[in-house]
Amino acid sequence: MVTVDSIDAIVSNVHDPEVPVLTIKDLGILRSISQKDGIWVVEITPTYSGCPAMKTIESEIKEALLSKGISNVEIVSSLSPAWTTDWLSEEGKRKLEAYGIAPPVDEVDKSVLFSKDPIVPCPLCKSKHTKMISQFSSTACKAHFQCQDCLEPFDYFKCLR
Repeated sequence: MVTVDSIDAIVSNVHDPEVPVLTIKDLGILRSISQKDGIWVVEITPTYSGCPAMKTIESEIKEALLSKGISNVEIVSSLSPAWTTDWLSEEGKRKLEAYGIAPPVDEVDKSVLFSKDPIVPCPLCKSKHTKMISQFSSTACKAHFQCQDCLEPFDYFKCLR
Protein backbone atom coordinates (compact mmCIF):
# COMPACT_ATOMS: atom_id res chain seq x y z
CA MET A 1 0.00 0.00 0.00
CA VAL A 2 1.32 3.42 -0.97
CA THR A 3 1.29 6.00 1.83
CA VAL A 4 2.67 9.48 2.43
CA ASP A 5 5.46 7.88 4.50
CA SER A 6 6.38 5.42 1.74
CA ILE A 7 6.47 8.22 -0.86
CA ASP A 8 8.57 10.32 1.54
CA ALA A 9 11.03 7.46 2.06
CA ILE A 10 11.51 7.16 -1.71
CA VAL A 11 11.79 10.83 -2.67
CA SER A 12 13.88 11.74 0.38
CA ASN A 13 16.75 9.82 -1.25
CA VAL A 14 16.78 11.93 -4.42
CA HIS A 15 20.07 13.84 -4.58
CA ASP A 16 20.71 17.42 -5.60
CA PRO A 17 22.50 17.33 -8.99
CA GLU A 18 24.63 20.40 -8.16
CA VAL A 19 25.74 19.22 -4.71
CA PRO A 20 25.33 15.43 -5.00
CA VAL A 21 26.23 14.75 -1.39
CA LEU A 22 22.90 16.36 -0.38
CA THR A 23 19.43 14.90 -0.76
CA ILE A 24 16.42 17.10 -1.43
CA LYS A 25 15.40 16.34 2.17
CA ASP A 26 18.81 17.61 3.44
CA LEU A 27 18.35 20.78 1.39
CA GLY A 28 14.86 21.34 2.73
CA ILE A 29 13.38 21.75 -0.75
CA LEU A 30 10.96 18.84 -0.28
CA ARG A 31 7.94 20.74 1.04
CA SER A 32 5.04 18.31 1.18
CA ILE A 33 3.53 15.09 -0.08
CA SER A 34 -0.22 14.72 -0.44
CA GLN A 35 -2.82 12.90 -2.46
CA LYS A 36 -5.50 14.62 -4.51
CA ASP A 37 -8.03 12.75 -6.66
CA GLY A 38 -5.84 9.63 -6.74
CA ILE A 39 -2.72 11.56 -7.78
CA TRP A 40 0.31 11.84 -5.49
CA VAL A 41 1.40 15.48 -5.33
CA VAL A 42 5.03 16.16 -4.38
CA GLU A 43 5.69 19.83 -3.65
CA ILE A 44 9.23 21.18 -3.93
CA THR A 45 10.74 24.66 -3.65
CA PRO A 46 13.86 25.79 -5.52
CA THR A 47 16.76 27.19 -3.53
CA TYR A 48 16.32 30.30 -5.66
CA SER A 49 13.91 31.28 -8.41
CA GLY A 50 15.19 30.04 -11.74
CA CYS A 51 17.44 27.32 -10.28
CA PRO A 52 18.47 25.20 -13.29
CA ALA A 53 18.59 22.00 -11.22
CA MET A 54 14.83 21.90 -10.61
CA LYS A 55 13.90 20.14 -13.87
CA THR A 56 16.49 17.47 -13.16
CA ILE A 57 15.20 17.07 -9.60
CA GLU A 58 11.61 16.77 -10.86
CA SER A 59 12.67 14.06 -13.34
CA GLU A 60 14.62 12.18 -10.68
CA ILE A 61 11.65 12.26 -8.27
CA LYS A 62 9.41 10.82 -10.99
CA GLU A 63 12.01 8.17 -11.92
CA ALA A 64 12.48 7.14 -8.28
CA LEU A 65 8.74 6.72 -7.79
CA LEU A 66 8.24 4.99 -11.14
CA SER A 67 10.98 2.49 -10.22
CA LYS A 68 8.77 1.51 -7.26
CA GLY A 69 5.68 1.20 -9.47
CA ILE A 70 4.18 4.58 -8.57
CA SER A 71 3.23 6.48 -11.71
CA ASN A 72 0.28 8.62 -10.62
CA VAL A 73 2.49 11.55 -9.57
CA GLU A 74 2.47 15.28 -10.08
CA ILE A 75 5.46 17.45 -9.11
CA VAL A 76 4.54 20.98 -8.06
CA SER A 77 7.12 23.76 -7.71
CA SER A 78 6.21 26.35 -5.11
CA LEU A 79 8.00 29.69 -4.95
CA SER A 80 6.22 30.97 -1.84
CA PRO A 81 7.38 31.05 0.80
CA ALA A 82 10.83 31.41 -0.68
CA TRP A 83 13.44 28.82 0.32
CA THR A 84 15.87 29.84 3.03
CA THR A 85 19.06 28.25 4.32
CA ASP A 86 17.18 27.82 7.59
CA TRP A 87 15.54 24.86 5.84
CA LEU A 88 18.87 23.02 5.49
CA SER A 89 18.96 20.10 7.91
CA GLU A 90 21.76 19.83 10.45
CA GLU A 91 22.76 16.59 8.73
CA GLY A 92 22.86 18.50 5.43
CA LYS A 93 25.17 21.12 6.94
CA ARG A 94 27.48 18.35 8.20
CA LYS A 95 27.47 16.72 4.76
CA LEU A 96 28.34 20.04 3.09
CA GLU A 97 31.31 20.57 5.39
CA ALA A 98 32.55 16.99 4.96
CA TYR A 99 32.26 17.47 1.19
CA GLY A 100 34.47 20.58 1.40
CA ILE A 101 31.75 23.24 1.10
CA ALA A 102 31.40 25.58 4.06
CA PRO A 103 27.79 25.51 5.28
CA PRO A 104 25.99 28.84 5.74
CA VAL A 105 27.02 30.81 8.77
CA ASP A 106 24.20 31.91 11.01
CA GLU A 107 23.89 35.36 9.50
CA VAL A 108 22.57 36.77 6.27
CA ASP A 109 25.34 37.81 3.89
CA LYS A 110 25.10 41.59 3.95
CA SER A 111 28.52 42.19 2.43
CA VAL A 112 26.95 43.75 -0.65
CA LEU A 113 25.44 46.44 1.57
CA PHE A 114 28.25 46.97 4.06
CA SER A 115 31.39 45.82 2.18
CA LYS A 116 32.19 43.32 4.92
CA ASP A 117 32.54 39.65 4.06
CA PRO A 118 30.98 37.09 6.40
CA ILE A 119 33.38 35.13 8.61
CA VAL A 120 33.32 31.67 7.08
CA PRO A 121 35.39 28.92 8.71
CA CYS A 122 37.46 26.78 6.37
CA PRO A 123 35.79 23.36 6.03
CA LEU A 124 39.23 21.72 5.87
CA CYS A 125 41.32 23.22 8.70
CA LYS A 126 38.50 25.10 10.55
CA SER A 127 40.45 28.41 10.49
CA LYS A 128 38.34 31.58 10.50
CA HIS A 129 41.12 33.41 8.67
CA THR A 130 39.42 33.18 5.26
CA LYS A 131 38.79 35.56 2.41
CA MET A 132 36.03 35.79 -0.20
CA ILE A 133 37.50 35.48 -3.68
CA SER A 134 34.22 35.80 -5.60
CA GLN A 135 30.59 36.42 -4.65
CA PHE A 136 29.68 33.61 -7.06
CA SER A 137 31.17 30.14 -7.42
CA SER A 138 30.17 27.08 -9.45
CA THR A 139 26.51 27.89 -8.78
CA ALA A 140 24.72 31.11 -7.85
CA CYS A 141 23.93 29.81 -4.36
CA LYS A 142 27.63 29.50 -3.49
CA ALA A 143 30.50 31.98 -3.08
CA HIS A 144 34.20 31.18 -3.56
CA PHE A 145 36.56 31.60 -0.59
CA GLN A 146 40.18 30.85 0.22
CA CYS A 147 41.66 29.95 3.58
CA GLN A 148 44.52 32.27 4.45
CA ASP A 149 46.09 29.64 6.75
CA CYS A 150 46.04 26.38 4.75
CA LEU A 151 45.67 28.32 1.44
CA GLU A 152 43.00 25.93 0.14
CA PRO A 153 40.13 27.35 -1.92
CA PHE A 154 36.60 26.28 -1.01
CA ASP A 155 32.98 26.99 -1.80
CA TYR A 156 30.62 28.56 0.71
CA PHE A 157 26.90 27.83 0.61
CA LYS A 158 25.48 31.34 1.04
CA CYS A 159 23.08 32.12 3.86
CA LEU A 160 19.70 33.21 2.46
CA ARG A 161 16.75 34.33 4.52
